[in-house]
Amino acid sequence: MTPEHGMPAMLYVNNSIQIPRSEFEITYARSGGPGGQNVNKVSTKAVVRWNVRGTHSLPEAVQKRFLDRYGARLTKDGHLILQSQKYRDQPRNLEDCLERLKTLILDVATAPVKRRPTKRSRGSVARRLQAKKANSDRKKNRRTPGRDD
Repeated sequence: MTPEHGMPAMLYVNNSIQIPRSEFEITYARSGGPGGQNVNKVSTKAVVRWNVRGTHSLPEAVQKRFLDRYGARLTKDGHLILQSQKYRDQPRNLEDCLERLKTLILDVATAPVKRRPTKRSRGSVARRLQAKKANSDRKKNRRTPGRDD
């Protein structure tokens, strides 16, 4: 593994979630992106591998929501693999991968608010019944006279 260009020791997601650098496996590969002949010589594509199932950095509830939402993106052994070849240098591609990971975690960091069913307003009930009556009358007027009399 090559040395990471000034990568911090922790990935700070929010005040309660920090992931140590030791949990990430970072590799670089040759990119297929822009760069001319540079593409053939320099490994600029960043690949970040993180064991979601084995991490102790996420609170249990957040980890469960992460697995529920992004379980299809994980490998069989529970690793999330993010890669970036958007930029022409390693540090920016690594930063892009870590920012995307941070976004994924922040999406599930807060628990969804349970919906509390509310009572329908009196006005909405009246409008609904009035619409039903109008529709009924409209259909009643289409019938041939004397059938229901």
